[in-house]
Amino acid sequence: MNKTNNIRSSLLLSLTALIWGVAFVFQSMGNNYMQPFSFNASRSILGCMVLVPLILFKTRYPNALGGNDFSPKKLPFKATLIGGVCCGLALTTATMFQQMSLQYTTVGKVGFITTLYIILTPIFGLFLKRKCSFIVWIGAAAAVVGMYMLCVTEGFSVSFGDFLAFLGAVFFTVHILIIDHYSPKTDGVVLSCLQFFVAALVSGTIALIYEHPSFEQISQGIIPILYTGIMSSGVAYTLQIIGQRGFNPTVAALIMSMESVVSAVASYFAFRIGFLTQDQSMTAVQITGCVIMLCAVIIVQLPIDKLLRRKD
Repeated sequence: MNKTNNIRSSLLLSLTALIWGVAFVFQSMGNNYMQPFSFNASRSILGCMVLVPLILFKTRYPNALGGNDFSPKKLPFKATLIGGVCCGLALTTATMFQQMSLQYTTVGKVGFITTLYIILTPIFGLFLKRKCSFIVWIGAAAAVVGMYMLCVTEGFSVSFGDFLAFLGAVFFTVHILIIDHYSPKTDGVVLSCLQFFVAALVSGTIALIYEHPSFEQISQGIIPILYTGIMSSGVAYTLQIIGQRGFNPTVAALIMSMESVVSAVASYFAFRIGFLTQDQSMTAVQITGCVIMLCAVIIVQLPIDKLLRRKD
């Protein structure tokens, strides 16, 4: 991947982290109105619906959006179907554990544990024979330290909710690696739409059997559903698929882990304007954690390895 594409991918993944960080506030609100599978089914249906007009537009004007090597008219059917189903199942499982964990533990712990995918991604990648440079491992370790300082404000202990959040992080890691495998093989928008269709189908079926959602619940929770459905699901996950295309999955995970910083800042401003009732002010330790994470993300994108090889 050339320098221009690297910059483009970094910007797309940074925007993804921005949208996801704000979404933590709305996800927490969603639990006030409905149960986890009902909420995830609602946002997934909306995410899928948002992308359908875009796919129709790309079908008629395949080069209008800058595009990639595929158009919706000429997709590799097998790779698209398998990739969409695998992405959808991984995403369903990850968001299920994440949404459930918010019922049992604090948002700060969930934010920290979820973004452990930045260290799980290179570890899982080793089993797929993907090697990472030493500087990426340093950046990942620094980011974990930064996230701990940012998110964990009370004594760290493992509760049932923490365990659920960790399982979510595991499946978010799987989701990142599946996207890394399939995104170069098909159209990113179609892949994203298909994964949300699968997520909506699975979550919706479970919700109808066990949770019995109602239109009243949906109408009361319409604001968190709209944001997480349109922005967090439809827009951000599509940006992730497009941004990860041909990009180092470990570096991608590091950039997307900035959602922890964004969520802390977003919750603070949400409190200041009266959107949230609980004080969301950041301590000096949390601000230091933000700085460490920013430095970690910057470091892994610098060509330090090339400079060292040139020096040798």
